[in-house]
Amino acid sequence: MCKSKKLKKVIKLSPTPPANAFLNKSQLKKKEDFFPLEVNFCQKCGQLQLTHVVSPEILFRNYLYVSSTSPVFVAHFEEYAEDIIKRLKLNKNSFIIDIGSNDGILLNPLKKNGMKVLGVDPAVEIAMKATKKGIPTLPFFLNRKVATDIAKKYGMAEVVCANNAFAHINDLDEIVESVKILTPKDGVFVIEFPYLVDFLEKNLFDTIYHEHVSYLSIRALTALFKRHSMEIFDAKKVTSHGGSLRIFVKKDGSKHIVKNIIREYIEIEIKLGLNKIQTYKKFAKKIEDNKKRLTNLLKQIKAQGKVIVGYGAPAKGNTLLNYFKIGPEILDYIVDDSEYKQGLYTPGTHIIVAPFSKIAETKPDYILILAWNFAQPLMDKLADFKKGGGSFIIPVPDAHIV
Repeated sequence: MCKSKKLKKVIKLSPTPPANAFLNKSQLKKKEDFFPLEVNFCQKCGQLQLTHVVSPEILFRNYLYVSSTSPVFVAHFEEYAEDIIKRLKLNKNSFIIDIGSNDGILLNPLKKNGMKVLGVDPAVEIAMKATKKGIPTLPFFLNRKVATDIAKKYGMAEVVCANNAFAHINDLDEIVESVKILTPKDGVFVIEFPYLVDFLEKNLFDTIYHEHVSYLSIRALTALFKRHSMEIFDAKKVTSHGGSLRIFVKKDGSKHIVKNIIREYIEIEIKLGLNKIQTYKKFAKKIEDNKKRLTNLLKQIKAQGKVIVGYGAPAKGNTLLNYFKIGPEILDYIVDDSEYKQGLYTPGTHIIVAPFSKIAETKPDYILILAWNFAQPLMDKLADFKKGGGSFIIPVPDAHIV
């Protein structure tokens, strides 16, 4: 963020394969690529970032994660669309670009409001499917050249968004300069990201994976945007991913006024010690404590001859499974609603992913909810399982049985 080289390693998890690199049966015998999963702290601006960057070509070209399989996320992005329409006074002629647009989950409600939309996403297959569904999506990684071509062909965009995408990008200078090319003087860059405050307070260690290059705070982002003659002028707290922040960034000299809330966020971050290395060392110890608690709990349940399965095969679930060394000897299978993942095996731990119907067929005793950010709606959906005497295990922030 600030270009300092004063980096100190603060968290060390075990090497893991890329979190979305699910395997088919024939790949199980082949050697998997494992990459270090460790986190550095910048002693100057307080930025938290991975020590090693895996090539985005490996991570994103054949991406399996599709946002719209989650009704909770669909509702979230409908609210997001309403928020930016009102807050930024968008109208039918407004043009919005979404970076890392996935299957068009945000652009869809904006298009329904009559706006011109364009997605940019390197996952070739997902981009193609989104385009077929009526959300034009370019299958590229955004850079200055791509931005210049877009601006020439489609014109400038009043708003450029990056939702759960900005933290995935290694060269942030390139992306910020690309956004400047795409937007006029009063254009706005809207970023939504899992917030570092929630990450620490709720012990969300499993959101550390190779796609998440950065763990973001307002203070560190201020240092980045200042170098590019830009400034954060507004922010909104949202509940997605265990607690996220939606920020609004303007160019210097634009009509948008910086609100007091930005100063208040920075004050909170400093008060919570986000600028101190000791904060992260304490956090690393919490991860170890939770690892012991959850693995002991699972072993005790297995010793009683009980059947445990998982619900949700999200990227964060694979960090937890690999670091806690939980494999098919603990979880018989994992259920996931995405048909893209069903029939595949989890990276590193090789647990089969099954459709939802498998729970009713096999009647397990416990369900470990790996998609903990959807714990409540998932438990509501599994009311029959609960009525039949089944129990849930929630792994985060502290492992416990419901």
